[in-house]
Amino acid sequence: MWLWGAIGIILLAVEMVTGTFYILWFGIAAICVAVMMALIPDLSQALQFSMFAGLSLGSLAIWRLYYKKTSTNSRVGQAQGEEIGRVGIVTQACSPNQNGQIQFTQGLMGSREWTAVSNEAIEVGSHATVTAVEGNALRISKTI
Repeated sequence: MWLWGAIGIILLAVEMVTGTFYILWFGIAAICVAVMMALIPDLSQALQFSMFAGLSLGSLAIWRLYYKKTSTNSRVGQAQGEEIGRVGIVTQACSPNQNGQIQFTQGLMGSREWTAVSNEAIEVGSHATVTAVEGNALRISKTI
């Protein structure tokens, strides 16, 4: 019982240092086995290890099933989607085969000029609307 309790506490301490939530389930399972050992001291080692494995992997699987990642992958200080719909002026021609440049009167995500990609040919001096952010470039379409 004491060994399982110590293993559980060590695993929970490691979890607190790493903050991954993966080790947490193994620590809780070890503490559950320690409690079962206190209630039923005659449990065989095979049953102890089976309980530990079942509780660990079962709780980990259930947690992974319901865990939702909440990262938005947005840039610091920017609301996600804020740049979509902004209109700028094309300063370097853009086509499906060639990247261009677009410039905004007011800075967009920390810069006034951006690399632009498009599915259509857009000439220099044309107004274009941002439709998506693709890595370090903006996907644009010609404004009508």
